[in-house]
Amino acid sequence: MNADDPLAISTMNPPAPGMSGLIQPVKQEPRAPGVPLVEFVQQLDDYTPTIPDSVTAHYLSRAGFEPTDPRIVRLVSLAAQKFVSDIANDALQHCKMKGGVSNKNKGKDKKLVLTMEDLSPALAEYGINVKKPLYYT
Repeated sequence: MNADDPLAISTMNPPAPGMSGLIQPVKQEPRAPGVPLVEFVQQLDDYTPTIPDSVTAHYLSRAGFEPTDPRIVRLVSLAAQKFVSDIANDALQHCKMKGGVSNKNKGKDKKLVLTMEDLSPALAEYGINVKKPLYYT
């Protein structure tokens, strides 16, 4: 154990009298209940989501929702981006667990390919059932 490391814990020295030995939480200034949400919504002005605002606005209007604030469109875009990202990450984990690495380049680069066999179980976790058309079976 390094004596210079301030994060090192030693069992040789007990905590000082009156100290419980537990890590005390950092005290933060009290905030109004809605302040973090207001700050987050204001940050959406500067954020450019992966899914364009026009695409999100189109699907929102098709669903019957006409947003007046562009930050709401960005918030929905951000939620959709997170949803797609989670599904892609789950599909990647399925691919890695299966060992579905293409062996074209055995040396340096192991490229992973997104297949329906990996995507289907990931989508099923979110309640989306995908079936192949009959002409593929």
